[in-house]
Amino acid sequence: MQRTFSPARKGPMITAIMGGETPEELIAQVRGAEFDGADGICIDLAYLKPEFRTKDHFKRIIGSACLPFMFYFYRNDIWKACATDESRQEILLLAAEAGASCIDVMGDLYDPSPRERTYSKDAIARQRELIDKIHERGSEVVMSSHMTSEALSCEEVLDQLQEFESRNADIVKLVAAANTEEDLQEAIKTTMTLRRTLKKPFIHLVGGKYMRFHRFMGPVLGVSVCFAVHRYDMRWPMMQPTVKAMRTVVDNMHFNLSDLD
Repeated sequence: MQRTFSPARKGPMITAIMGGETPEELIAQVRGAEFDGADGICIDLAYLKPEFRTKDHFKRIIGSACLPFMFYFYRNDIWKACATDESRQEILLLAAEAGASCIDVMGDLYDPSPRERTYSKDAIARQRELIDKIHERGSEVVMSSHMTSEALSCEEVLDQLQEFESRNADIVKLVAAANTEEDLQEAIKTTMTLRRTLKKPFIHLVGGKYMRFHRFMGPVLGVSVCFAVHRYDMRWPMMQPTVKAMRTVVDNMHFNLSDLD
């Protein structure tokens, strides 16, 4: 049975997000995260050495745990081996062929744009073609956008994610900022509105001063996939909660908006 990030079940998927330079480093984190209680794994390919970005190595990594795997590869390859959007998608397609459950497609792929949302008809057509290829390989697609220095209104987030839905993504994702109480209030309103309005599973996250509160509360307000880490490493950003902490909060809330439907 194909493992998935868009399950029919209620409640969020606590997903361990990680990077590593070698398959062995990633596998060690994967196994630790699995025993922490993670429901899924998300791997940033920017840190994996180029010689390990192969189908066989991806199979080894994916085979190290009985969990769904998500892969992403943004414009920050630390090894400078994949300088173009096209070259990164070739690597991600290998991950899909290796059995990845989900592949991240950037909202401004093929046309770098403000708020990571392209309006180019040509770029959107190419994105749709790529999404078809990913689906043909048996993987889902999350379409993502990040603007962690900018707070967005509920209407702005809803408009962007509804448009991402129309591009045939299976899950839609947006990360904005929340640096004031007003930003946090708007973020909570936004998450709850997305749950009522969107047709597909969504990931709505915020960065900034009020990030921690929203990261822990989002999963019970409708966020389908939430991210956490197995351990902290000085090489990576330390903004995520740990899998154990997220598991404890979610399991002991004994509340989810979905239960009230």
